[in-house]
Amino acid sequence: MRDIETKEDIAFLMNEFYSKMLKDDLIGYIFTDVAHLDLQKHLPSLTNFWENMLLNANGYKKNVMDIHFKLNAKEELQKAHFNRWLELLVETVKEHYKGEKAQRMLNSANSIAGVMQFKLGKMN
Repeated sequence: MRDIETKEDIAFLMNEFYSKMLKDDLIGYIFTDVAHLDLQKHLPSLTNFWENMLLNANGYKKNVMDIHFKLNAKEELQKAHFNRWLELLVETVKEHYKGEKAQRMLNSANSIAGVMQFKLGKMN
C-alpha cells in the first residue's frame, strides 16, 4: 500500500470518505438533510483543503470554523457526530493508503475534530 502523493489521491479519498458518510445512520442526515450538501461542488473544496494540509499547496481559502458554526446553528453537532466522522475517515484512509502523509492526515483530522468541538463547546 502506498502513501498519499497527489491531489488526485486526495480527491479519490474524499470521494470514498463522503460516499460512506452520506449513507451513515448517525451523521449522513447532517450532510443530506441539514447542509443539503452538493457533493460535486463540495469535493473540490475538500480536496483543496487537504491538499493544503498534506502537499503544501495554497488552493483553500474558506474559513472552516465559520462553515461549521453555521452548520451547528442549524443542527447542534454532538461529540458522537465528530467521533463518527473521525472513525469513517480513519477507516477510509487505512483502506487505501499507508505512510507519512496518510498518518499526517489522520493526526490533523483528530486535531481538527478536537478544536472544532472545543470552539463549539462540545467537549463534555
